[in-house]
Amino acid sequence: MRNDTRLIHEGMDPKQHHDSLTVPLYQTSTYTFHSAEQGQRRFAGEESGGIYSRLGNPTVEVLEKRMMALENGGGALAFGSGMAAVSTILVHLTKAGDHILCSKGLYGCTFGLLGIFETKYNITHTLSELASRQEIEEALTDKTTVIYVESPINPTMEIVDLALVCEVAKERGIRVVVDNTFCSPYLQQPLVIGADFVLHSATKYLNGHGDVIAGILVGRDADEMHQIRMTVQKDYGGIISPFDAWLILRGLKTLHVRMDRHVTNAEKLLSYLKTEPAISKIFYPFDEDHPQMAIAKKQMKAGGGLISFVIEGGTEAAQRFLNNLRLIHVAVSLGDAETLIQHPATMTHSVVPEEDRLAMGIDNGMLRLSVGLEDAEDIIDDLKKAFQAI
Repeated sequence: MRNDTRLIHEGMDPKQHHDSLTVPLYQTSTYTFHSAEQGQRRFAGEESGGIYSRLGNPTVEVLEKRMMALENGGGALAFGSGMAAVSTILVHLTKAGDHILCSKGLYGCTFGLLGIFETKYNITHTLSELASRQEIEEALTDKTTVIYVESPINPTMEIVDLALVCEVAKERGIRVVVDNTFCSPYLQQPLVIGADFVLHSATKYLNGHGDVIAGILVGRDADEMHQIRMTVQKDYGGIISPFDAWLILRGLKTLHVRMDRHVTNAEKLLSYLKTEPAISKIFYPFDEDHPQMAIAKKQMKAGGGLISFVIEGGTEAAQRFLNNLRLIHVAVSLGDAETLIQHPATMTHSVVPEEDRLAMGIDNGMLRLSVGLEDAEDIIDDLKKAFQAI
């Protein structure tokens, strides 16, 4: 099946679920065994079947199979949050004293997690633009076990050449993890490019309705993903609930339709924002003025639904602008049907020290706009009125 069809059908056979058209919600914590011997076999891994929903659930299993197919992986795990997925894969791939090479910009909570790793376990990290083979190789150490990449980077929309990173990493025997939240598998497939693992905050585009907190991790190797399930995920316990998995499955059925509309609206907003004199910079991967547009077009199907821009006047001007919006909601997160806007310096990246934040390219006047599914002209009208008000 092609991906647009997989979004609706993958992993679900009605015959295996009492002929239900929709994936049933198996809201159970535990499972009964037909005999004591069967329980023994299941715990020993000699027989498949339910044991306890922290180890597997039929509703969650359909979601994992669907995401595995969409990302062209060998296995997938669903989590109770995107950060549970991030922490699980980094715990799996590192030990005390190791080093992680990261893209220049990171989500604020990922940055915070790396700080915890360094303080508690002496797992160090380096931020790099990863812009050339030389720069990547110079940033690697004999302790580097992981290259962790966001592309596009949150919220600066900088693009990392994933093929180049994966090529260098493979030569050194280093694993590559890509946060694909901003693109979804509809616009970008890092495993196809060469990454070892891809993760998502499923809260965002995968769900698309602003009513779930969840994460997804997809890996190349089925056996390794099973090992992660039965060690780090099982013992750390960052699992997803069956109902949240069910909600994401519902959202995935329209991912392709929603993403096309997000992209179309973003392109219309980009054209408008370029006419606003109060804006000094705009960041969108498929913008002709984006310095890495050629790389973006090589690895992404389209530019996505996120635009960042800088308003002259720093935090004060940015906040006055936000306070004059009426249709657009001031809120973190992204990928919802509603258009959302936030101020990274005081919101999602407020935990990042100012010096580090500015080095990431996050100006005090930067705003990140998650373009929704409304009529583009209504979104533009709201932006225009806010600009006029300031």
